Amino acid sequence: MQRIVSLVPSQTELLHALGLNDEVVGITKFCVHPEEWFRSKTRIGGTKNIHLDKIKSLHPDLIIANKEENLKDQVEALQEFAKVYVSDVNNLNDAIEMILDIGELINKKEQAIALTSLINEKFSLLKNNVTQKRSSAYFIWKDPYMVAGGGTFINEMMQYAGFENIFKERSRYPETKIEELQQLDCEYILLSSEPYPFQQKHIDELQSLLPSSKIILVDGEMFSWYGNRMLLSAEYFNKLMLTV
Repeated sequence: MQRIVSLVPSQTELLHALGLNDEVVGITKFCVHPEEWFRSKTRIGGTKNIHLDKIKSLHPDLIIANKEENLKDQVEALQEFAKVYVSDVNNLNDAIEMILDIGELINKKEQAIALTSLINEKFSLLKNNVTQKRSSAYFIWKDPYMVAGGGTFINEMMQYAGFENIFKERSRYPETKIEELQQLDCEYILLSSEPYPFQQKHIDELQSLLPSSKIILVDGEMFSWYGNRMLLSAEYFNKLMLTV
């Protein structure tokens, strides 16, 4: 039986969806899904501050990591004693390839193929449902304000949800200021639930400064978790398009 450590919350949930249980021996403190794993599995630190000694003590055969979520030097240290799979997910196609890769690595190829087929089907229907794209900015952080830019998975998910990212020409996660947003024609401000936990009070703070923008809270997992949660994302985006 394989012994697997996952350093990526969305990929931890994917391992469960593909049918693993006892094989997964370690997860991060941010791997909140599934809940029973969060309560029972050994936690090996956060995505950016993993505990190497604890991971090594679990004697993993395979470690699941991600280029953006995890730090390069820590991944290289892990590679000295275990096989490490590092995903790099920036769009839907990358996510599909990642699921298929992991399916191969954990001997769940058929389950992975079935899952990706369903995801592709749901997102194809979703693409056909997008009749217009509303200009928007997707906030991931406060103090300083940071937004999702181009070349990110979030940027592509925004398009599937019917939003046109006003920061798509800027790379990755740029900083922005209220003054800049006041000058841009932005119909919607999307405040994500993660990594910064935006709440109603932040809507209240921003609305007076950006009166021409509609400001809403959105579920960050739906926009940034690349795994089986994309099945829920497609349904979430459909409903979101009907409400905005």
